[in-house]
Amino acid sequence: MNRSTTSKESSLIWDAVVIGSGIGGLVTASQLAYKGAKVLVLERYTIPGGSGGSFTRNGYTFDVGASMIFGFGQKGHTNLLTRALADVGQRCETIPDPVQLAYHLPEGLQIAVDRNYQKFITELTSLFPHEEKGIKKFYGVCWEVFNCLDSMPLLSIEDPAYLAKVFFKAPLACLGLARWLPVNAGDIARRYIQDPKLLNFIDIECFCWSVMPADKTPMINAGMVFSDRHAGGINYPKGGVGVIAKKLVSGLESYGGEIRYKSRVTKVLIQGNEAVGVQLANGEIINSRKVISNATRWDTFGGEGAQKPLIDKKYTPASEAKWGSRYSPSPSFLSLHLGVNEKAIPKDTHCHHLLLDHWNEMENEQGVSFVSIPTLLDSSLAPSGQHIVHTFTPSSMLHWEGLSPKTYFDKKISDANRLIKKLERIFPGISNSITHKEIGTPRSHRRFLGRFKGSYGPIPSSRLPGLLPMPFNSTGIKGFFCVGDSCFPGQGLNAVAFSGYACAHRIGADLGINPWSLPE
Repeated sequence: MNRSTTSKESSLIWDAVVIGSGIGGLVTASQLAYKGAKVLVLERYTIPGGSGGSFTRNGYTFDVGASMIFGFGQKGHTNLLTRALADVGQRCETIPDPVQLAYHLPEGLQIAVDRNYQKFITELTSLFPHEEKGIKKFYGVCWEVFNCLDSMPLLSIEDPAYLAKVFFKAPLACLGLARWLPVNAGDIARRYIQDPKLLNFIDIECFCWSVMPADKTPMINAGMVFSDRHAGGINYPKGGVGVIAKKLVSGLESYGGEIRYKSRVTKVLIQGNEAVGVQLANGEIINSRKVISNATRWDTFGGEGAQKPLIDKKYTPASEAKWGSRYSPSPSFLSLHLGVNEKAIPKDTHCHHLLLDHWNEMENEQGVSFVSIPTLLDSSLAPSGQHIVHTFTPSSMLHWEGLSPKTYFDKKISDANRLIKKLERIFPGISNSITHKEIGTPRSHRRFLGRFKGSYGPIPSSRLPGLLPMPFNSTGIKGFFCVGDSCFPGQGLNAVAFSGYACAHRIGADLGINPWSLPE
């Protein structure tokens, strides 16, 4: 509901105001509305979803970010996107992807991660027969972690009473999960595997969704991803990833919540040490009992290079400085959204691909290339006879700032052409089949998504003990909360959905609106 500002609306005191309509913010808002709270979402752009949104051009529907989606299965407690939509009377029609990802790696190593777990393990073992035992041990631990997560309705870790109820229902799962909180995936991989090439593969398995090697990837996250892709599977929302956000907005509105677009929040209002509302760029003040930031931690609290954060420096809790010393913004991306003639893509092609030429380039600028062809699953996203090819590569804002308009334009074209040339490795001749091209840079991501340096989330500045240092939703300011990939458990749509559930539960406890019973 995008309504113009009125004096009456400005005088309302909302139960909760959410800054930003990324998936984490929308899950928080829709959950609170579902529980009976009066909720307003403020979005600076014209569409919801943030990096989990979609945009249209000339008959194409392009996903802003990745289209490899976890959390859309039908059974268990880990399918958070399915659950978040169902809670507010919504559902997405999804299309199963038979393969999570096809890897094209150094030294001719190629492997496709089949939806069927046993087929994947059999193929990986055939490539590394001397590591059969280690492969089964490592991925077996991933299943242990996943089974713990999937067996209990774990939401907020900040509510002792809720945790007590969860522990009473599933004590062994709780204890098992606690065991893995301080552990990283690399610790477990090296415990069971010795082959350097296979360890490199485990690194890229982590990097493809966490943008970190195994040594920096929490075991909880790895266990979730490496198992859910076989349990619930990768399922693409029909109509594009942006449908998720649109349906969450519909659910929010059906329970009395509201969303306003083109409403950029410039300041969180604080009295004493309590958040009491927000101020918009046009000067309007909106009062609220609780304020939730779905912006990045840097855009919220500031930090080196951050401009005009939402929280005035004098109110910034000391804990945020500690967080800032532990985490750095992940790189942004150079993204190409291409329309290509369907003849350029063989019919037996997998939807998602990853290309890496040299192992030591994995964390380098534009070292890894990702490819997504969602029209292989949903042809309605493109005009007849066309495919969408979304290819992107990590790229730091450092390489894009301070350029003259001409230098910036030339770099966009040069880097885009280099990325297209990489596509020729798996799709020969594709450069001659391009019928539409959109180029996005870190500056584009910063401008349209409002994210610090265009980053897609925090990564550890050094090796940290698993998920333990990740902050939860509460902050050092009363009534002020954070949600999204800067909070536990981190990056990814399913992870930020967890963050949204946890944030809504934490606020619901304060407002006295949480149900007593645990989710089914």
